[in-house]
Amino acid sequence: MELEIQTLEQFKGQARLPKFAVPKSYDLTLKLDLSACNFYGKVLIDVSIKGFTKFIVLNALELEFHQVSFTNSQNLKYVPSDVLVDSDDEILVLVFEEGLDVGNGVLEIEYSGVLNEHLKGLYRCTYLDKGVKKNMVSTQFEAVDARRCFSCWDEPALKITLENIPSELTALSNMPISKEIIHESHKTVHFEDSIVMSTYLVAIVVGLYDYIEDATDDGIKVRVYCPVGKSEKGKFALNIALKTLEFFTMYFSMPYPLPKLDMVAIPEFSGGAMENYGLITFRENELLQDELHSAALTFKGLLFSIWQLTIVVAHEVAHHWFGNLVTMEWWTHLWLNEGFATWVSYLVTNILFSEWKIWNLFLQETIGGLRMDSLEQSHPIEKSLASYMKMYAFKNAKTEDLWSVLTETSGVEVSSIMDIWTKQKGYPVISVKLNNSTLKFEQIQFFSSALNSDAQWIVPLTLSLGSYSDQKKFLLESKIGQLNIGDIFGGNEKIVAENWWIKINTNQAGFYRVKYDDNLAARLRKAIASNLLSASDEFGILDDAFALCEACLMPFSSLLYMMDTYRKELEYIVLSRLIDVCYSASKILREAIPKLASDLNQFFISLLLSSAEKLGWEATPGESQLNALMREEVLMALANFGHPQTNEEAIKHFQAFINDENTSLLPVDTRKAAYVAVMRNTSTADRSGLQLLKKLYREVDAVQEKTRILRCMASCPDPSIVAEVLDFMLSDEVRHQDAIYVLQGISWEARATAWTWFKEKWDLILKKWGAEMLLTHFVRDIITPLCCHEMANEVEAFFGSHPVPSIELNLKQSVELYS
Repeated sequence: MELEIQTLEQFKGQARLPKFAVPKSYDLTLKLDLSACNFYGKVLIDVSIKGFTKFIVLNALELEFHQVSFTNSQNLKYVPSDVLVDSDDEILVLVFEEGLDVGNGVLEIEYSGVLNEHLKGLYRCTYLDKGVKKNMVSTQFEAVDARRCFSCWDEPALKITLENIPSELTALSNMPISKEIIHESHKTVHFEDSIVMSTYLVAIVVGLYDYIEDATDDGIKVRVYCPVGKSEKGKFALNIALKTLEFFTMYFSMPYPLPKLDMVAIPEFSGGAMENYGLITFRENELLQDELHSAALTFKGLLFSIWQLTIVVAHEVAHHWFGNLVTMEWWTHLWLNEGFATWVSYLVTNILFSEWKIWNLFLQETIGGLRMDSLEQSHPIEKSLASYMKMYAFKNAKTEDLWSVLTETSGVEVSSIMDIWTKQKGYPVISVKLNNSTLKFEQIQFFSSALNSDAQWIVPLTLSLGSYSDQKKFLLESKIGQLNIGDIFGGNEKIVAENWWIKINTNQAGFYRVKYDDNLAARLRKAIASNLLSASDEFGILDDAFALCEACLMPFSSLLYMMDTYRKELEYIVLSRLIDVCYSASKILREAIPKLASDLNQFFISLLLSSAEKLGWEATPGESQLNALMREEVLMALANFGHPQTNEEAIKHFQAFINDENTSLLPVDTRKAAYVAVMRNTSTADRSGLQLLKKLYREVDAVQEKTRILRCMASCPDPSIVAEVLDFMLSDEVRHQDAIYVLQGISWEARATAWTWFKEKWDLILKKWGAEMLLTHFVRDIITPLCCHEMANEVEAFFGSHPVPSIELNLKQSVELYS
């Protein structure tokens, strides 16, 4: 025992596995038992021994090992004297008494495991077959959960075989099926050898599916797997996948490397989607389009699950180049995968659907994130990315590798600027003052908690001076800088004109916030009221104002004064942000000065009412998709803020819908408002609203409608009702994955009750979600809204005695947000 401890100790606490042995390929066979919910596995790993060693160390978790051996190239078989498992470090240590010489060999491991219900690794979930709940299998291996399915290192090529599969079920993996053998009621499915890929991209799905298919011009077969009888709902996603595959092949000057691409709707899935090589897995509502229940209608009459479906599909397809073909060297470089996949997904969506104004929506997703000015300006980057893809295809890359390629192709020393942005925490806020004709800039690090530091950035500033035709660029390379703009206009006459304005960070293209002096802020308010600014700049000014107020860098009164300027017709991106700011500002003031909460709600209602009246409750012929999105958000906001006429109208429409689900009186984009109004008027004295929503939830079949109902159920101001809804969320009636929708909708009035409920149900929550990323949603949606120092202390005390390492970072961020 003492020797075992010494052996384990030398490998514990290491971020990476030792390099004694390196895998070249895997031959994996899994025998699944969907009734007993377990599996038997056998993996043959071609291994290269790099130096004489008595140890082979690889990753493994929650597996039971039965037989292990290593056979070298001379056909000599070695059986380890010890097989040691460390669950804390998730490693398997094989100890060989004789030692292994340099050379190649095959490591054979036989083992078994459980098909867990935690939506990670190789897990089981359920589907309905003619009303009967049955088991199926899926995988989620990112970031490090392949080790729950088979012992592994990273970057292998794989050959996968699945045994004991019920004959009626579809079996899928990364590669096409090479052979299928039927054994009466069960079958064995063999898949083609894979290309080299990281283990987190390996995927297996076994379930009952229909599919639709098509092919790209160069012969790549694309399929969308849908629940039986619902294959038509995959048409839109199939069309997007085909177009994005062809676009990215052209854009990166690199062909898609696999013979097929499958996209599969998984009934229980912890994330939104996962870019497994050749087998992308999705939540059902992220992939399927339901014509009766999907909000937003384009002018052509094509119904679909708004623009997010396009973005999600494009994002996951893009990962097959950024992330799969060229993989990050380690998880610290994750932004290489996610950042570029996000950016190019918006790029291709803008090309496919220019009428959506998707770059404006990109601002909403990133809230001040970096954005390219135009497609023309991205052309040199396109050349650089193509070079990068060719250089690092089927390899691992670091951040520095990308900077090196960009520097070589552009002739600009990229790393000296970008290292400051990618290796330094946070970003700057730029204070701007106008003194005569001189603009003075000062940068400090921006913290939402109003802290300061000595950090500095090299900041490329863009300025619009009275119009978008008069623009200037200025590189702020130190803490303080100044720019004489009088020279640009040949004097001060234009600068002092009443309607003249300055907007820093034109179209919100830069990753920084801006704080204007009173004079410049007043000029911007006039420019907004006069419709002189672009929607992205109206968005940016409002977003910066709220962030500065939250960080105590701007008075709350100044924020309200700025918000009052937006009492006009707004584009979707601006109205949506205004609504979000109303929600956030309301929570801040209700906590700080409760007696003013009602007056503030009336102010917010007055801001939003004209937009609601213009949009109405019914779509007009030929209106844009963005109008439908605005209608949904503004009516729901008015219902939340307690506008009597909106609530009255919403409840009337809801009752008509309950009496006849085919009525035109409650179109999809008004249902959230109706559900919220119903729940805001529900209490322990009158529970009929909750009972009706539960009944509707049980009766509707569409995933989108069930999701919409769950999002609104906990919006009730009565804490007792919200506690009942949270208990309903724990029941078998709500899918494991769908808890996040209930949590997102918890009312402000019930936040303390939700925290009490969370503590009381902790053991059950931990048992049900403790091993999953979904647990982070409990932290974000229950703990973050608590909003005071006293509660921060209580939260820290609770988790001090109930530690969960996987949520420590999320917990710290939540505490920072409200303390």
